[in-house]
Amino acid sequence: MSENPKLCPCISGLSYSACCQPLHDGKLTASSAEQLMCSRYSAFYLGNIAYLISTLHPNVRQKDDKQTLAQTIEQTQWLGLKIINHKPSAKTATVEFIAFYQDNPIGQLHEQSRFIQEDEQWYYTDGDILEPIKLSRNEACFCGSGKKLKRCHML
Repeated sequence: MSENPKLCPCISGLSYSACCQPLHDGKLTASSAEQLMCSRYSAFYLGNIAYLISTLHPNVRQKDDKQTLAQTIEQTQWLGLKIINHKPSAKTATVEFIAFYQDNPIGQLHEQSRFIQEDEQWYYTDGDILEPIKLSRNEACFCGSGKKLKRCHML
């Protein structure tokens, strides 16, 4: 994430208060699966376990979700998010994304996530883990710095 702590962790370029915070605070609900995906990434980044559980479809919640999420959040330093594809339909959608995290080298969680909308609320259901992608040294860095990858987070 860029050095400005007021920017939203989802790398939208917007301030957190104008982007994911209203969703996290329950003032708004996600208008699309893509918006929910971004807000869930921000919740992981910020350690907002309650939001992650509330946006997980009730049919797939497990008794140990809180502990599992806490452990993941404790062990992972998220660096950036890249949305690859969003395929919406009437009440379901998929979002392909890559969430980058600190590792040696930089790690990638590349996933095709599935979402469902019920009672005007989008929920994450599950996803398929995909192979990491090769990034070009000359593309914009995934962290939102505005620098080229080779000048920021060289892989």
